[in-house]
Amino acid sequence: MQRSVTDLEKDSAGQAPRRRPRYLMPMVAAFAVVLALAVAAAVLAATARRAPQAAPRSSGLPASISTSLSNLMQLSPMPATAAPDFTLTDQNGHTMSMSGFHGKVVVLEFMDPHCTDICPIVSQEFVDAYRDLSPALRSRVVFMAVNVNPYHSRVSDMAAYSNEQHLSSIPSWHFFTGPVPTLRTVWKDYHIAVDAPSPNADVIHSSVVYFISPSGQERYVASPMDDHTASGKAYLPASQLLAWGHGIAQVAGSLAR
Repeated sequence: MQRSVTDLEKDSAGQAPRRRPRYLMPMVAAFAVVLALAVAAAVLAATARRAPQAAPRSSGLPASISTSLSNLMQLSPMPATAAPDFTLTDQNGHTMSMSGFHGKVVVLEFMDPHCTDICPIVSQEFVDAYRDLSPALRSRVVFMAVNVNPYHSRVSDMAAYSNEQHLSSIPSWHFFTGPVPTLRTVWKDYHIAVDAPSPNADVIHSSVVYFISPSGQERYVASPMDDHTASGKAYLPASQLLAWGHGIAQVAGSLAR
């Protein structure tokens, strides 16, 4: 049976509750929809502001290098200027000049033969890069490093490190050293910072990979990376090590073709 308004529950004054006018119902509903849309828009806008933005790809990079890989390596193009020349002695006692490698692609780093931090990681990446190159390209690419440790600058120090890190497996590997004043000049020419306070202290130095074209021009630069365990040991996940090796090979290969 239908109930009339007199049958509805009474309020505290004994009067029947007043009905809401029917013309207000659509207005209330519309207001609720607008409010919900405004809240949703505000949430989306805030989320967009918080979302990390992908690093833009630098122009002038080899097309074969993916954006994700170039970002990992912090790979950047350089003005095509001549790489500073130097004359130093490698781990085999051979005195050579940078200009003597014209016609080859040069992958150049700066390493400490007593380093236990990032240098062994980059060394592994060099070995992986050489293996990743095709047989036809291996003979066109030279891997080299210049010593940054003024207290361990003997040829035998370069040889011991090269063997320990399996860099000697690269036929075109050269770990150069020489008189400390000459080394300092090379560091300055390539913008390498070196802090070597004492023979027993760790040598703090820039870690940079230069890619030099067969015409002897600096073309690209990359910034090696590492991480550390809770105990302070340097490492890089295996996937990133392989990616770095692959990237070095791709950049060097693009210059060699």
